[in-house]
Amino acid sequence: MCNIFYQFTGFTCVLVLLWPCDSDVLCGMLYPRDSESRESKTLDGLWNFLADTSVTRNEGFKKKWWTKSLQAISKATISMPVPSSFNDITQDKTLRDFIGWAWYDRKFYVSRDWSNKRVVMRVDSAHYMAIVWINGEQLMNHSGGHLPFEADLSQLLHFGAKNQVTIAINNTLSPTTLPPGSIQYKNDGNRYPPGYFVQNLQMDFFNYAGIHRSVTLYTTPPILYIDDITLKYTIDQSQSPNSQGQAIIEYNVLVKGGRTQGKASMTRGEASMTRGEAMTQGQASIEWAVLDAQDKVVVSGVGSEGSITLKNVKLWWPYTAGKNYTAYLYTFQMTAKSGSSFDIYRQPFGVRTVRIENSQLLINNEPFYCHGVAKHEDSDIRGKGLDLPLILRDFNLLVWLGANCIRTSHYPYAEEIMDQCDRLGIVVIDESPGVGIQLVQNMGNVSLQHHKEVMTEMVRRDKNRPSVIMWSVANEPKTNLPEAQFYFKSVIDHTRGLDHTRPVTFVIGPTEFNTDRCARYVDVVCVNRYYGWYSDIGHTELIQKQLKYDLTKWFETFNKPIIITEYGADTVSGLHQSPSVSFTEDYQGDFMSEYHAVFDQLRHQFLVGEMVWNFADFMTAQDTH
Repeated sequence: MCNIFYQFTGFTCVLVLLWPCDSDVLCGMLYPRDSESRESKTLDGLWNFLADTSVTRNEGFKKKWWTKSLQAISKATISMPVPSSFNDITQDKTLRDFIGWAWYDRKFYVSRDWSNKRVVMRVDSAHYMAIVWINGEQLMNHSGGHLPFEADLSQLLHFGAKNQVTIAINNTLSPTTLPPGSIQYKNDGNRYPPGYFVQNLQMDFFNYAGIHRSVTLYTTPPILYIDDITLKYTIDQSQSPNSQGQAIIEYNVLVKGGRTQGKASMTRGEASMTRGEAMTQGQASIEWAVLDAQDKVVVSGVGSEGSITLKNVKLWWPYTAGKNYTAYLYTFQMTAKSGSSFDIYRQPFGVRTVRIENSQLLINNEPFYCHGVAKHEDSDIRGKGLDLPLILRDFNLLVWLGANCIRTSHYPYAEEIMDQCDRLGIVVIDESPGVGIQLVQNMGNVSLQHHKEVMTEMVRRDKNRPSVIMWSVANEPKTNLPEAQFYFKSVIDHTRGLDHTRPVTFVIGPTEFNTDRCARYVDVVCVNRYYGWYSDIGHTELIQKQLKYDLTKWFETFNKPIIITEYGADTVSGLHQSPSVSFTEDYQGDFMSEYHAVFDQLRHQFLVGEMVWNFADFMTAQDTH
């Protein structure tokens, strides 16, 4: 078990984590997939829910709510759907704007058949801090939303009997969280009750909270199991556009509980193997096979790491590339064996390369222009809760629009969303929750360490996705501050060290080309620009002059390709006026036309993408601005 301690400051509980990578919080983060050796069970549904509304938000810890049923603790316990945000489920205004610890629990059963297996609990996302107990014993905790965490709970389960899981979450944002924020106490006793506080946000979207994605139990063999897989690719540059060439797949399989013996070798198919022994713990053998889209074996072999030459490869292309095959997915099937124990895992993948060359963004060695949108992940009632019908509706609209690219503004999206991008051929700029890094207090050592940990988790989760072509470490940070230079160089270097196969960037906000201290470290300059909206509103005649000057100066200063990752004007649907004025559909049309005129000029020089803000409406905090 990992060790934690709680430090209470006012109402806030600060968790200090003391575990290494090889503890109960696992190094790998494979998506739960059933196989001949694995089973899964969802715990999604209606849970019990109780917000700790005490002044200090500390009552739950003082009274050890995890040791009892929430229904037995308070009549204020209500039902709460998982996954969902808790904010919009009730008519309770206090709950909608609640900040602090909120508690969930539910009962579940585990079959006796699972008693001889390793059982893992995975939480796909909980905002922002979470602690998990099983039958009154602490299992794990995690800091940060939007990304999964898991732990082995085999020793805590009652097999063939009733179990209880309790999860406490805290959505408080501090100067060192991602995204950052601050708590402000209102100490005027004539105007505010004792202990009254507000959460100040440094981001322009609502602070939804809850268990936002699925909670799953899954099994692996107890002695030997596949923990991680990493796939990287190179392709023959002389290859035909219609995929008659070959690709080199570098693979590495991490197995826990076994050791591979002997050298890697090929058993069938049009491929060849290089490199020698691959060692893991214990004694194990690894068999692998590459399956095509019809699940037919293309090539197979043995060894936990090596190189595969895949001939007549079908490349993964964006759906707008006009190729015979777009978004083509293979499956990498792995079997780890040790004695009578075996584990099978199947990882979808697409063969795709991305690189920057001569101010161009190249996918599979051909120029790619990102014509897309920025998004958010919220919706009515569910908040940021996983919503499969909405996801599919959004992707139908994206294809209808002709969008070939999205940015996960401003946090990693659900894996089910990323699956659709892989399957449909929609390219992704994968962005971290590093939004609102505006103050020196957000750039200290604690923030830096947490930011690196978040990037590690994000890369670990999405590294094998062909749709992900770029990592974005932040959105609109204040990169003209002296402290920003070391901070963002460190985060970018760390991310590039995790994955050298993709460009790394951050998205630039109001910072100017002649004051920015960090754009020199990125591979692609991404900028958000709102000429004619946040500046000189109403004056669309100025847009082309200002935008072309600005983008050209960014290129001349840093000599790197540019994507404009946000541009747009707020519009009230159905509102018209002629001549156009702000907030009308007519103004939006005029605004867009001016931007597009500049894009059409610069895309043949150094502009490699345009992304409108925003794909759909999203919730923000109440404000008069």
